[in-house]
Order: sequence, then structure tokens, then C-alpha cells
Amino acid sequence: MIPYIGYGSTEWVRVLGRVLYMPSSNGTSGTDQDDTSFQPVVAQVSRVRGWRSFMSVHVPYYPVRVLIDGHPVTEVASDRGGVIDHVIPVKLAPGWHTISLQASGARSEHSVEAHSPVYVVDPEANFGLISDVDDTILNTALPKPMVAAWNSFVVDEHARTSTPGMPVLYDHLLAKHPGAPVIYLSTGAWNVAPALTRFLERNLYPIGSLLLTDWGPTTDRWFRSGKEHKTRELARLAREFPHMKWVLVGDDGQHDEELYQRFATAHPENVVAVMIRQLSVGQAVLAGGRSKARLHRSVSGVPWVYGPDGATLHKELRALGIL
Repeated sequence: MIPYIGYGSTEWVRVLGRVLYMPSSNGTSGTDQDDTSFQPVVAQVSRVRGWRSFMSVHVPYYPVRVLIDGHPVTEVASDRGGVIDHVIPVKLAPGWHTISLQASGARSEHSVEAHSPVYVVDPEANFGLISDVDDTILNTALPKPMVAAWNSFVVDEHARTSTPGMPVLYDHLLAKHPGAPVIYLSTGAWNVAPALTRFLERNLYPIGSLLLTDWGPTTDRWFRSGKEHKTRELARLAREFPHMKWVLVGDDGQHDEELYQRFATAHPENVVAVMIRQLSVGQAVLAGGRSKARLHRSVSGVPWVYGPDGATLHKELRALGIL
């Protein structure tokens, strides 16, 4: 059981995780001398890097027990990709709580609970942060297919650099708006969630939920659509938190400007500002050019700010009175 950081309201929580087959730590392949059985080990997955993170074997349609703050709540099942993504009705106080996942299938008698935090948003909170990851706070130049493969499968995560000034910018935003939820919305696969979490912690970014996508082909295409994933999750957040005003952060090398412009036009009441990190010339070349959506950014009436780093974006937000 590999749990991810979830989020929710005082009436429900969104539980996120993944079920994987993993060799048991004693070198055997499971329990009761059954060579077809495996024992999942969170620590093993957390240490996996590079291409090995895409070699994990997921467990589809597997029953999973969900506990919140140590109390059993319900049982859910993983989807065809082994991903757990369920909304569970429950009454909780605002703030951080602990989600525990435990395999509940026939061969799970030796499995242990895997824990992860979940953030319950205060009903009075009206400010939140949604941030892209690649080329916005983490420099990888993902859009080019070959560069994406190199960065995902080969390069060690320590070779990836943080955009200067972005952790400080996020820290100042949250300091002015205590209790604001943080969502990292990326086209990356759930396979790299442990690596992304380590990157965020190492570079002092605020803790928040990762909303990633499953990796591999679908029933009608070879690769999943990152644009559809982001569009779907943005619309979902607008439905789940209709009172929330988000700061949307992205870059000008993918489709963030187009997606954010559409969202801000459809939901201007849910967007306080859009921040776009400008790529360098070299980064823009690797990303396949720059978006043209900036020409239409003022349609929704939502303020847009541009800058190559966190310090410049910070100044722009201060000029608007947002910081």
C-alpha cells in the first residue's frame, strides 16, 4: 500500500494511493510459502529512482481498508491501474489528519498499515494555491518526448533543480493566508510521486496534495492526455470548493496558459490571479516553443503576472496587492 497526501472538507476526504506487488524484505516472495504472493513494502518503493519506478507491478481491483486517525471507516478497491482514488464521507475537524491504508485481500494477513497525511480545508478558508510542477517549480523540460523519457527514466532526481525563489514565494503566500490548501497538479505519473515528494521536501516547498495521472496506454490511445487530466482536476476542484479563490501557477512552455485561461474564463469567481513562470530561451526550445495564450489572457478579467523566477513574480503580486 502506497498512500499519497489527500485533501478534503469537513464532510468528506479524497483518499489517494496505489496498490503494488513488492518482494518481501526477507528475500522470499510472500507468505505461507506461496511463491505467487508478495508483501508490499512502502520503504522499498520510496527508495526507487529513475526508470525503476516505472517497473513496479500494480494490483488492479484489490480491496483496501481505510482508517482515519486510527479508526476504520470503510473499504474501497483499487482501479485497473492499481490506483486508489475515492471520496469518503466523514466528518472531520479542519487541519491535518492521518489516513491509513491496509490491504484486505486473502493474502494480506501479514501486511502493515501505510500512513499518509490528509488536509481538511476549513470551511472559512477562501484562498488556495494550485501549482504545476515540471518547468514551473522543477526544471526538467518535460514536453519533448525524448527529453521527457530521459528525465523520467535516466536522470537522478538530485540532478533536477528548483526554480529560484519559488519556495519563498509559496511560503509568503501561505503566511498571508494561513490554512490555505496547496495542490500540486502535474501531468506526471503516479510512479514518480515518491521522487516528487522528496524533491518538494528537499527544496522546502509547502506540503500539499499531488494530483498525478496513471502511466501507460488507455483503451483508445497509447499515451494519456495531460491536458485532459489538468482540465478535469481543475473543474473538479471548482465543484468541490465553490467558495475558494485559487492562485494558479504554471509556465509558458506547455499548455498551462491555455488551460488556466479557459478555467479563469469559466470560473472567474474562483481565481484570484494566474502566475506564469517564463522559461529561458533554452528551456523554451526544449519545451517546443512558447504558448500563444498570453495574447488572450485579459478576457476573464483575472490578473496575470509573468516572471522568470519567484522573486519577480513576488514583486508582481505585491504590486497587485495580493502579497
